[in-house]
Amino acid sequence: MSPFRGIALKLFSVFLFTIMASLIKATSDLVPPGQAVFFRSLFAMPIIIGWLALRGDLKTGLKAKRPMGHFWRGVIGVSAMGFGFASLGLLPLPEVTAIGYAAPMFTVLFAAVLLGERLRAFRLSAVGLGLIGVVVVMWPRLSLEQLDDVAVLGIGCVLASAVLRALAHIHIRKLVATEETSAVVFYFSLTATSLSLLTIPFGWAWPGWSGAAMLVCAGLVGGVAQIFLTSSYKHAEAALLAPFDYASILFAILFGYVFFAEVPTAMVLIGSGIVMAAGGLIIWRERQLGLKRGKARPGMTPQG
Repeated sequence: MSPFRGIALKLFSVFLFTIMASLIKATSDLVPPGQAVFFRSLFAMPIIIGWLALRGDLKTGLKAKRPMGHFWRGVIGVSAMGFGFASLGLLPLPEVTAIGYAAPMFTVLFAAVLLGERLRAFRLSAVGLGLIGVVVVMWPRLSLEQLDDVAVLGIGCVLASAVLRALAHIHIRKLVATEETSAVVFYFSLTATSLSLLTIPFGWAWPGWSGAAMLVCAGLVGGVAQIFLTSSYKHAEAALLAPFDYASILFAILFGYVFFAEVPTAMVLIGSGIVMAAGGLIIWRERQLGLKRGKARPGMTPQG
């Protein structure tokens, strides 16, 4: 395990996923969510295959020891992606990001229940602090005057995506114990591409050349992000990495303002600061624990 390497990989994947979400949001009026999932999945595959070639894993990296494990990871992941893409067409990017922060809490819970990971009080407290920041961000939207039908549907889609993303993260954690990272990433893209074709009867549309270009870029960026995300779970526990999803709020605020004229409110800025403070506390605490472990006698583990 190398916690700080895992954290770095997770942060970079979060940045790339926010770029991908911005591209999907920009095309949400042009194509339905299922078609966006198809583009995101299909055009991620050249990146993944190129990555395998550079690693020399084109032959060995695609050997699946647990084929059904890959299949169910794909089903869960593509469902989460579909709900998330649908929400991007219904709510502003920072709000989608903020509500989606329920996923780390679900991940922490599922990690304890399904993986038996040890969760120290400090780590749980930092996750709780991050969720307080999320509530601050969302507070204006929680008023009854703001909850119209579109907002309710959007919030429902984000929450469904959050639960499914948390389950997908746990499933990845289990898969990488026996499977090559390259296989996990490749078979997810393959499964997602195949499953997204089932949405054709619900209506696909030609998005125009500019829209198609953005969707292709979303797929390419998503492929790179998926590689970094999956790799991060090789180096750190799911519960440790969960709070670093919070970093995406800064990226979402920036992209929302620049590309969609979504001006962040004071509550968004305050809440974002709280969220980032929670992530900073995790980094500080892990560094302190690392120093203590280096000084501790064999068999002793610092308490956190």
